[in-house]
Amino acid sequence: MPINKALSNSAPTDITTPNRFNLSAVLRGQAASAHTLRAYARWIDRYLADLTGLERTVGQARRTRLENLPLDKLLPTMTPSVFRAWLGRLLNEDQGKQALNQARASIVTLASLLAEAGILDDYTSAGMSNVKVPKAESGQRQGRWLSVEQVRELMRSAEAIGNTPAQRVRNSVLIRMLCIMALRREELTNVLWQDFHTQAGRPVLLVHGKGSKAALVDVPPVVLRAIENWRQYVGDAPPDSHLIRRIYKSGRVGASGLSVDAIWRIVKEAALYANLGRVAPHDLRRSVAGNLELSGVPVETISRLLRHSSIAVTQHYLSKLPRENEGALLMADLLNFEDETDLYGS
Repeated sequence: MPINKALSNSAPTDITTPNRFNLSAVLRGQAASAHTLRAYARWIDRYLADLTGLERTVGQARRTRLENLPLDKLLPTMTPSVFRAWLGRLLNEDQGKQALNQARASIVTLASLLAEAGILDDYTSAGMSNVKVPKAESGQRQGRWLSVEQVRELMRSAEAIGNTPAQRVRNSVLIRMLCIMALRREELTNVLWQDFHTQAGRPVLLVHGKGSKAALVDVPPVVLRAIENWRQYVGDAPPDSHLIRRIYKSGRVGASGLSVDAIWRIVKEAALYANLGRVAPHDLRRSVAGNLELSGVPVETISRLLRHSSIAVTQHYLSKLPRENEGALLMADLLNFEDETDLYGS
């Protein structure tokens, strides 16, 4: 059941019980869209898991947790200092600016709702709202821009880390849609089989982006081939079912979609396998933009692929990509030290 439906079915009169808080009953008034509701639920679940030792949940288990938040475990963590440390932990994981802001908004909203219910005092809630997303220290990694060859190696590695044939084929679809079609990981988790269409004889994907915006993106043959291979493992999937799915240790392909955190882990493990160091999913989107620009693709084309609201947004995005600073190399060439011993006069 989608989370917005789960929320609408919650009884608003049964918000609290001893040591339990029905967050679902009140959360829908704080989020503008189903996408935001899912994001809030994901970050609140992670906050609880990271700070109390509970297992992270997905699907129905997550909905059940939201309807029965364990106050005895949650309330000791609802302090500005703990909250600030948790955001710092996310920063050290190379979470992007959007993810950090979303995580902060989720917990600030949680604190506000607990205060409205009389469970958390207003002073603590206000203190939580004053916690800001920590800024990266000078010199801290700000993201990666992979070369074309590095992207190829990452794609090969994503398949290689699969423990079963199904995992390898699933990872192939996942990594190609990230590295070639520049999907955000949130967008990838929401792709359904029914989102594939044919337009003027071309296969396209309806991508559900940020802010309830949707766009059609051409699907290259190399992605289509991977999807056709994946369908052999999925079988007759209902049109409204997820494309990218969880695979159990037994090798069985599940019906539920893969979480954004699971996608992050696959990319991270593939990068380590390929000896590329730390790579985050958004680095792949950045790499698509950068390599297309280097190859001479017009900014208008790049902007359409990234699904930015305007070309100005894309230009600003590209301006932050690392550039070669080769002046020192050119100066060394001008000085023409063919034999380094000449520098010392020997």
